[in-house]
This record gives sequence, structure tokens and C-alpha cells, in this order.
Amino acid sequence: MTIIGLDKLNRKLKTIPREAETAAKDAVVKGANEIAALQRSLVPVVDGDLQDSIHVTNPGESTPPYSQPGGQRTAKDLEAIVTAGNSKVRYAHLVEFGTAQHVNAGIFAGTKNPGTTARPFFWAGFRALRKRVKSRITRSINKAVREAAQKGGTNP
Repeated sequence: MTIIGLDKLNRKLKTIPREAETAAKDAVVKGANEIAALQRSLVPVVDGDLQDSIHVTNPGESTPPYSQPGGQRTAKDLEAIVTAGNSKVRYAHLVEFGTAQHVNAGIFAGTKNPGTTARPFFWAGFRALRKRVKSRITRSINKAVREAAQKGGTNP
């Protein structure tokens, strides 16, 4: 028994994953850049080092040393990582979450440090755009699947 059009259908189905993966990767990188831009606009600026340390690591690249959250690692194929901090800026988490009052040690032993208030910029920026970025990724994948299916799958 021969099914008419089976070859054409199989060609279509083979191209869909590649098309969807490409669309997803582009949407993930675009979303990460959008989140990083918002985070840069939210970060308190004294000398600009912390603002400049906010970095987007594209798929297959490594994050900067000493970056937050998570330190240095390599992004997976469909992953873009937004980090703050580097070998020069190691205090991103202190700005994000603030510090508690404490008694100093070392050169200024015995003096009281009043602590700092939290100035959220990293997770606040992420949370503000998370839903929007997820929606963009889903729409991009769906669009790529539709277009690949309509194209006829000429690429095996």
C-alpha cells in the first residue's frame, strides 16, 4: 500500500525542527538583550562599572569570570545568559540585595557599618520582562513551524 504525499510530508517534518531551533535561538538572544538593556537602565550608577558589567552571553559562549549569578560557565545551544559583574566588579549582589549593619573588622575594627539598602536591578529587570520574552520565543517557534510546513520542506 502506497500513501500519496508521504515523501513530501517527511521532508516537511525534517525541516521543522531546524527551522524552529533557529527561530528559538534568535528569540532567546533578542530577549536576553532586551532584559540586559532594562537592567542597565535600572542599576544605580556611580562610576558606571556595574552598569557596564551587565553582559549577555550568547549560545556556546562563556560567561565572564566572577559574574553573578552562578560564576563562569558556558551557555547551552538554546540558552542566552545575562550576568552582572566581572573580575573588576564583584559587588553586584551587594547592590542587588543590600547589606546588613555590622561591626567592622580589619583596619577599622570596632567601628559600625550602617549597611546599605537594597537597590534591585537584576532580578527586577528579569521579572519585568520574563513573560514578554517567553511569549516572543513561543510565537517565533510557532511561526517557524508554520512557515516550514507551508514551504514544503525542500531542505532534507
